[in-house]
Amino acid sequence: MVRLAVFVLTLFVAAPALAEDKPDPKDAAAIEQCITKKTGRNWAWEQCIGLIGGKCAEHEESMWPADVIACYAREQLVWDDILNKSYQTLRKALDDDRVNKMRDMQRAWIASRDKNCMFLYDYFQSTMANPMIAACQSRATGMQALYLRGFADDVAERK
Repeated sequence: MVRLAVFVLTLFVAAPALAEDKPDPKDAAAIEQCITKKTGRNWAWEQCIGLIGGKCAEHEESMWPADVIACYAREQLVWDDILNKSYQTLRKALDDDRVNKMRDMQRAWIASRDKNCMFLYDYFQSTMANPMIAACQSRATGMQALYLRGFADDVAERK
């Protein structure tokens, strides 16, 4: 019950940022520019994770927890957008069997991300875990977005 209350509180605090459902165009452009720069023979897209949230919450020790959570929520909106666009690209390109497998993979990933990130509360058992949960969710979403983006880019190159 306590875990649920913390999760709901985390969502409530981040709700103003998430209510938009669309990332800030400047945030999206910054991450896209980073991805473009990190593409090549030894691409390192993972270095783009934390670009927005990390800078925004750079001095989190002097920030209100709600402000730190909002920083990570801003970045998560960008990763969610990349993830959703990549997923839709793949849905259009793959046969039904692969689409079903991708859907199952995504559902398993969401459950895993949520359990992994919520363990922070189980471990610390205090509201100090809420900004950590927001950072964890943003990072995990970034990793999955980049994973799907790789497949979506591959599909686009094959056309």
